Amino acid sequence: MSYQGKYFKISCYIENISNKQLRNTAAPSFFDGLENIKGVQMLTPSLGFKIINTRGFANTTNVRFTQMVDGFDNQAPHIGARIVNALGPTDLDIERVEIIPGTTSALYGLNAINGMANFITKDPFTSTGIIIQQKTGMNHLGDTNSDVRLFNESVFRVAEKIGSRFAFKINFSYTSGNDWIADDRTDLNPNANLGAGIGGGINNPAYDAVNGYGNESSNRRTLTLGGTRYVIARTGYNEKDVSDYDIENVKGDIGLYYKFSPKTTISYTYRFADLDNVYQRANRFTLKDYVLQQHAFEIKNEIFQIRAFATSENTGKSYNLRSAAENLDRRFKSDNNWYSDFTSAFNNVIAQQGMNVQQALAATRSSADLGRLQPGTPEFQQALNQLAAVNNWDEGAALRVEDWLIHGEGQVNISKTISPDFEGNTGLQLLAGVDYQSYIIKPDGNYFINPTAADTYSTLTYSKTVGFVQAGKNLFDGLLKLSATAG
Repeated sequence: MSYQGKYFKISCYIENISNKQLRNTAAPSFFDGLENIKGVQMLTPSLGFKIINTRGFANTTNVRFTQMVDGFDNQAPHIGARIVNALGPTDLDIERVEIIPGTTSALYGLNAINGMANFITKDPFTSTGIIIQQKTGMNHLGDTNSDVRLFNESVFRVAEKIGSRFAFKINFSYTSGNDWIADDRTDLNPNANLGAGIGGGINNPAYDAVNGYGNESSNRRTLTLGGTRYVIARTGYNEKDVSDYDIENVKGDIGLYYKFSPKTTISYTYRFADLDNVYQRANRFTLKDYVLQQHAFEIKNEIFQIRAFATSENTGKSYNLRSAAENLDRRFKSDNNWYSDFTSAFNNVIAQQGMNVQQALAATRSSADLGRLQPGTPEFQQALNQLAAVNNWDEGAALRVEDWLIHGEGQVNISKTISPDFEGNTGLQLLAGVDYQSYIIKPDGNYFINPTAADTYSTLTYSKTVGFVQAGKNLFDGLLKLSATAG
């Protein structure tokens, strides 16, 4: 199958999944059902954050896989990847999905090294009417960390054609549920005190649970206690103490379409998403009131195509779980004071109570932690809320990023501007195009910092402009095509 890209035409394999196949899949949504497609892998850091991959190594954001809606990239600019299908079509508006398994970077840029998925939505000129869909389910059955919780998704679609030239469609979706609770308490630092005769696990004074925060390498020190060197970590908190596992996704879109002629259509689409979610990168984050918006414009016919879109991102009240746990501990007592108190308490415990080393270390921790904020108390929640509003991970936990991704591209088939029969008569195809992209970022002081002295929080702009011309020639009755591109 041939596929026309922004820069040149290549032959590649495209997995085409129809609306009927998507409806018949045994999955909560068409997006979840893609995991059942040959060659597709779904990475699932959380119930509300799933990432597609088709080939090659991938992480929990997989910035090397491109995801589009009707040819428009729907990435979150700050993350550099797509948040599930948060800014994409609903089950009622999806027509089909095209997946290219493997590298398509020649067509779609470096973000498509691992592959590409394009979600094609329904045409309001041919698919009209009002449709409503309701899904309800349950999770956490048999979960010792949670009662049974409901999963809910409400969707509607309205589309109508007015005359032969104008059509519109409106889609809305509300999803709510409760995420799986990350509570793996396996010790990531089991060998820290083997030299002192203490193995890994809860009795390890350098204990670092998989889903515990505030006890990582930067929260540890080596102390000499009773003539023996021990690696000691601050106590930290479990993820479930500092995270909000309630999932919500409100999203919608409005599309307006006008046909100047049977072969020339102009369209404008506005997409909106508001998320409460759990997001994982190097650290895990609670996303709250996280808002994505996209304005997309397209005009196309057989001769030329122009596309432009602007995507905005506002991380709202989101916060970093690791920083929240670290700074909850430090709000109660600074690192220097805590380790000083730990050392003094150990010496007192050993001298006065005659405990063995492991008992003494446990008693010492309890003594150093006296007055520590306890999960579930009003004081703990108040402190967590305060830290989640401080945009400095050395002191707080807020994730505050505002940015825009602006993109424009145009392509013209020069052969058809010369003559409708030019390509057929000569076998020569001539194309030209231009591509512009710009990231506009308001630095937050954590992820993004303006390197200019005294301008740490000044807006950053990264832009690129690319142009190309291409000539292609069919040989041997179309069995071979040679092409050359300059850009």
